[in-house]
Order: sequence, then C-alpha cells, then structure tokens
Amino acid sequence: MPSELLSNSKFVVEEHRIHWGIVHLNTRSFAVNDEVWKGSMAVQSVCKGTGSEIDFSYFGGAESFTERKRSSRRTTVVSPSEQDDGVSYPGPPQDPMEFLWIMTEEPHRSRRMAIMKAHPEVTKLMGYEPLTKYVVLAVVSLQLYLAMFLRHTHPLSFRFLFLAYAVGGTTNQNLFLAIHEITHNLAFKGINANKALAVFANLPIGVPYFAAFKKYHIEHHKHLGEDGIDTDLPTNFELLCLNNVLGKTFFATFQIFFYALRPGFVRMQTPTRWHLYNVIVQLLFDYVLVRTFGIRPLLYLLFSSFFAGSLHPCAGHFIAEHYVWDGLNQETYSYYGPLNILAYNVGYHNEHHDFPSVPFYDILPSHPSWTMVIVNFIRDKEVGIFARAKRIAKNSKQKHESSSSSSDRE
Repeated sequence: MPSELLSNSKFVVEEHRIHWGIVHLNTRSFAVNDEVWKGSMAVQSVCKGTGSEIDFSYFGGAESFTERKRSSRRTTVVSPSEQDDGVSYPGPPQDPMEFLWIMTEEPHRSRRMAIMKAHPEVTKLMGYEPLTKYVVLAVVSLQLYLAMFLRHTHPLSFRFLFLAYAVGGTTNQNLFLAIHEITHNLAFKGINANKALAVFANLPIGVPYFAAFKKYHIEHHKHLGEDGIDTDLPTNFELLCLNNVLGKTFFATFQIFFYALRPGFVRMQTPTRWHLYNVIVQLLFDYVLVRTFGIRPLLYLLFSSFFAGSLHPCAGHFIAEHYVWDGLNQETYSYYGPLNILAYNVGYHNEHHDFPSVPFYDILPSHPSWTMVIVNFIRDKEVGIFARAKRIAKNSKQKHESSSSSSDRE
C-alpha cells in the first residue's frame, strides 16, 4: 500500500483489489482529507460511464453492462467518489454458477497495519469491556424468566410463538453475539474467565455452541475466504442446490442449521477440554430445566435459537457481512443502523475485521438495513449462494496446521 495514501492528520485508506484482471478502487475514510489520492487512470476508465468509455479488457469475457436488467443498487456509500457514486455499478453481474474467486490476500490485515502505522493511538481502544458480563447476565436472566413464564403455555399458541420470535429470537441473537465478543477475549483479561462466561451465555441457546464456534471463528478471521478453512463460506453443494429463489428462501429460513452443520462437513477439528465443559454444562442445564419445569421452557429456548438464525431482522447480519453485492469486488460490508444496539455493534463489520480486539465496535459501501438484506438476498437474481469471495488456501498443509495449532493453544 503506497505511503502517500496515509494522511498525517486524518486517516484515509484506499485499497486496490485485483480479481483476474478486474481492478477496483475501494475507499474507506474515517475523516475527509484534503486531497485523496485518485488511483490509476485504468481504474477511472473502468468505472466511468458506459459504452465506448469502458475498457472491457478489465472485465474478462463480459460484453455489456446491460445484457439484462440490473437490480436496483442495494448498498450505500456515505461519500460518493469518481470510482463509486453509490448509484451506478462499478462492475458487471457475477456469474451465478460460480463463486467469486480472487487471488489477493484478505484485505483486513494490510489495512490494519496501515492504520496502526499512521495512527498508533488506535491501540488505546483495544482491550476488554467490563460491561459485557453484566449485559450477558441480564439477557440470560431475561430468557430464563420468559422460559419459566411460558411453562404452562402451549408451544404452538400465538403467545408462545410470538414471544419466542420477537423477544427470544432477539435475545438469543444477542447471546450469539455476546459469545462472539467473548471469543475475542473482550469480557475479561484472562482467557479462562472469558471461556467460562461464554459457557454461561450459552445456556439459553439450548445446545452447546460456544467451544466449536470459537475455533472456527478465529480461523474465519485469520483465513477469510480461504476455501476449505473458512467454514463461513457456502459449499459447492449449497451453490448447486440453493441457487434460486426457493433455495435462497430455504437457506435464509434455516441458516442456523447451515452454520451449525457445515463445519463438520468441511473440516472437523480436534475437541478440547472446553468442548467437553461446554457439552456437559449445557446438557446438565437442559436436564435440570426439563426435570424441574417440564419440556416447554426448553422448547422456548430452542425455538428462540431457531428464530434468531432464521427470517429475523437481527439475523440479517449473517448475510450482510460477507456476501458480494452490486457488482463490487468487496467481501466485507458494514451496517450502521439501530439494530447494532441489540447486537454488540457487530454491524461495524469492516471495523471488526480490521481490529477484532476493539470491543463493541467515510466509508466503504454498507448496508442500510439488515431486514432488507434478507429480502433482497432472496429476490435478487444478482445475489445468492454464489455471491461470496473465495481464495485458494496457500497450501493444503496449511489446513492441517491451522487446525492443529488452534488445538494446541487450547
């Protein structure tokens, strides 16, 4: 990254990304700078206008931007630029039969290094957040209270299902994301204290979740988009079977199961003692709950977890974070709307991948609504299972080393 991209007084980062000869210039700025470096003339010629002004040598075999009717622009930019005005499309539609394979490294590491070099004071934001444990305690208590409150209510009644969706889905999504925060050791200074809190936060989810998520999620950060390592990526089977409106509706409705089961098909990991602790504590909790209050409180918790990862507004972040939109060669998107209040600011996702050690977390294109992300994902032909950026793992040995090294650290 050229040193002239970094302002001494205010931060501006501009990043070139290359995909099989496709060059885009994405801009992320935390403040307006005096004069932003404009990039190469090639990039400007690609993104300018239509027709003869476009140099199609940068777009492989594409022959037109208007071969078929384009969907309306889905993402927004705070500060439109010559490269991206926030209305038109910087690139052609993606091939719906294949993922977006890219040959560059994941973008966040280089951007993190550039930001820290230009602004070392950003490290002052890093560290644990003492408030997290109290929020977790309050949310767990709320869920357990509601589970007790509904112990005499039929599971298929309107009140039971409404509370499980509206309240339970929201609170369990909050607990999913509390575990996400804790995975990055952002609740306590010590590692074991963080893991113990995660086991506690896991209780209302109903199934053991924390230990497996931690290992896979850390690899998601270290190997973003690497096929066979990053289990957040859809598989070829999903691409083949779910690449239409009906398939995407099924995926969005049952995505909690895809995220839970996919890692086992992609790459198993060696269990650790914390996997065992997580399973034992969760099963004991479920057993005591059922023995004491019957099956309905547990059903409420399980329904809540299902709704939290289904067609729920807060579940929009699963799709919003890393699916490719609007012909942009950008693999991470943020969301700056009000639902962040319920979600530990996970919508600030570019920021989170740049600095995972900053708790609770202009600008690259972002999503204005998590709810509409789900709707547009289902109905938009230009977005689907295929709309994920993948990169080839550096070597096959790395897959094994990544798994074994993470196990050794446990």
